[in-house]
Amino acid sequence: MRPIRLGMVGGGSGAFIGAIHRIAARMDGHFQLVAGALSSDPDRARTSAGELGIRSYDDFNAMAQAEAAREDGIEAVSIVTPNHMHADPAVAFLRAGIHVICDKPLTATPQQAARIADAAADSRARFFLTHNYSALPMVREARALVAEGALGDIRIVQAEYLQGWLADETQGKQAEWRTDPARAGAGALGDIGTHAWQLASFVTGQVPSHISADLSSMVPGRPVDDDARVALRYTSGAKGGLWASQVAVGQENGVSLRIFGTKAALEWRLQDSERLLLTPKDGPAQILTRAQDRSASFRTPPGHPEGYLECFANLYSDVAAIIRGDDTHAGRVPGLADGLSGMGFIAAAKQSADRDGAWIPVTP
Repeated sequence: MRPIRLGMVGGGSGAFIGAIHRIAARMDGHFQLVAGALSSDPDRARTSAGELGIRSYDDFNAMAQAEAAREDGIEAVSIVTPNHMHADPAVAFLRAGIHVICDKPLTATPQQAARIADAAADSRARFFLTHNYSALPMVREARALVAEGALGDIRIVQAEYLQGWLADETQGKQAEWRTDPARAGAGALGDIGTHAWQLASFVTGQVPSHISADLSSMVPGRPVDDDARVALRYTSGAKGGLWASQVAVGQENGVSLRIFGTKAALEWRLQDSERLLLTPKDGPAQILTRAQDRSASFRTPPGHPEGYLECFANLYSDVAAIIRGDDTHAGRVPGLADGLSGMGFIAAAKQSADRDGAWIPVTP
């Protein structure tokens, strides 16, 4: 089957997440990168495109118009820029009828998110959001177990995403934009808190109705939050907690999810991502591995570890299937609704923190 022609906005030489997306997009042969506006610096954009052997554009608006007019133009575009630069290219490509694959979170502000939502509503193209952890095999198996009632009624949900790399006044490109409220929109809350929020919602099938948040900037002078502790309430009666921190010294990428129901409990940790602990109320704990995964999301035999690149590749493969008309994959690929939910989470958490932890309803 012919690869889907792919473009990219951002991700020029030296960028972190752009290279990840390029590797993931080509891993299963479903996409071919053919064009890009890889940097806001025209010289860097051209140099980067030359290194990749693709068509280069100085501006994403020009790229959207030109590629939509070509018979061999791109059919989808990956947006891998800082948060505040997601909305403009997303709107441009959606209006051009080109599918959008956007890195998370959706945007830096609710107003930017609303612009994407309006453009998507008027477009024949689809919008996808790369919350990559939801594409790990055992996360998908956890979701299947919850959906089939293995846990009974959900009572408690605990999601965490802990890092320590911003425990000091860290320098460098990645730290610079992630701690700038104009470019990031939020600190730990947006950068990694939205991952924990989406992961919990994806597995449980429930989104909290109200939250109470305590946001801190523990590094003196930092203008964004670097530690977020959020209590969750669900309409079902379940309660939960979410902790996202980038000042947790010693933590590298501590993503975890624990769910407690009336019949059983589930526990999953990224650092042991190929194992899922299922503990029935009246029986011994069971360690499930990829051999028990029913989602067929893995690409190597069980026992041969997979991880970060592969879960991005799983999303790209699912997106390719959807673009080609197979909507059976749609339920497990994050999209605009997930992005808007994350933005609602950020807005409610900020409002709650400003009101000393008041309970605030979450609206997308």
